[in-house]
Order: sequence, then C-alpha cells, then structure tokens
Amino acid sequence: MAGNSRMNKIDEELRKEISSIISTELKNPHLTGLISVTKVKTTPDLRFAKVFISMINEKSKKENLSILKQSSGYIRSSIAKRINLRNTPELVFEFDESLEYGSRIDEILKDITKDIKH
Repeated sequence: MAGNSRMNKIDEELRKEISSIISTELKNPHLTGLISVTKVKTTPDLRFAKVFISMINEKSKKENLSILKQSSGYIRSSIAKRINLRNTPELVFEFDESLEYGSRIDEILKDITKDIKH
C-alpha cells in the first residue's frame, strides 16, 4: 500500500509541475485557451506518464494537443530539473473527457427539468 501513496505523490507533483510549465514556460502563440492538467497517471516503473488535460476557450483542441505532444521533450527536461526522480517519465498527452461529459449531463438534466416544469 505504501507504494501506492508514493505513486499518488509522484502523480500529483508531476501534475503541478506540468501545469506550471504549460502556463508559464511554453511560449507558443498557437496554443490557445486555458489548458488545465486534470490528472497524471504514471506507470509503476516511471517510464511513462499519461497527462490528462482539459481545455476551455480553445480554438482547436487537436492543434493544442499536437503542440503539447511536440513540446513534451521540453516539458520532460524541465521536469527533470525540478523533480528528483531516477527516471523522468515520457509524457503522453490525452484529453480528459470527464469534464465535457459532466457538462453534457448537466445540459441534459436542465432540459429534462425544463420539460417537467411545463
């Protein structure tokens, strides 16, 4: 069980650092909107880290994801300087669909309650 809490700490530390790097260090004019790192899931051997992101007010999700993938080497090297890990994991960026899914459910529920009230 102790290994699990260690992995959770590593995931959380990576989430904070990646968030910080994306918001303060990535200077790409094509990166649009508010990009938020919602969760990081690292493999137990620390070779890979899935980075889940959500975006608000973005012009193009696909373009933003592509830019993040292209910047992953830079982000990874910045992490290596900030966090003392034996291996700095390779970053794999993915959309976190849970926020969109949640807001879609909210919209459906609003529509249903509107229909009930009439």
